[in-house]
Amino acid sequence: MSPTEAPSEVGSARRRILDTAAELFYRHGFHAVGVDLVIERAGVAKTTLYRHFGSKDDLIVAYLDDANASFWAWFDGALDPAAAPVERLIGLFEAVGSLATSRACLGCAFQVTAAEFPDPDHTGHAAALAHKQAVQRRLRELAGAAGAADPATLADGLLLLMDGAFAAARMYQRSSPAAHVADAALTLIHAHTASGPRARQAGR
Repeated sequence: MSPTEAPSEVGSARRRILDTAAELFYRHGFHAVGVDLVIERAGVAKTTLYRHFGSKDDLIVAYLDDANASFWAWFDGALDPAAAPVERLIGLFEAVGSLATSRACLGCAFQVTAAEFPDPDHTGHAAALAHKQAVQRRLRELAGAAGAADPATLADGLLLLMDGAFAAARMYQRSSPAAHVADAALTLIHAHTASGPRARQAGR
């Protein structure tokens, strides 16, 4: 921090850089977005960016940290604490369908990261893998609570449904088959639990 910069200004500059990078990375990908474009759009000096982020890879990791936090806030918000465990899972996939068919959704940031950085030793790829493994563990917990005979297998299937819905989002946008992901999840959950959930009401 330079002698002329107040702490609030430093935090504001960092946030502006990160928010700008997040929008550009999410829409255009990492390789298509250079540091100079982030600097231009954020309205900061190059020295300011490198004061907060030592490299583009550091900026990417910070973006993924933010994306991870945002995902878990959305995930937890989609779970109804008052619902039965099976219904809680169905509600989660209703939320997946709503998100994946919204105008704001351009897919999963972590899928894009793994595709753009296929080297497993790259920090971005490692962050993406860690995120997906955490989602897999959480789905396994929810599947176990729902009474699945094999929670790991059900969780794997649900993860594939979730990832498929998000992968379809950029291509199809609002006409995406992701609109029916909750129905697919219902079928899968029914097949893996002793007493399947009651049929979803039309239009629910």
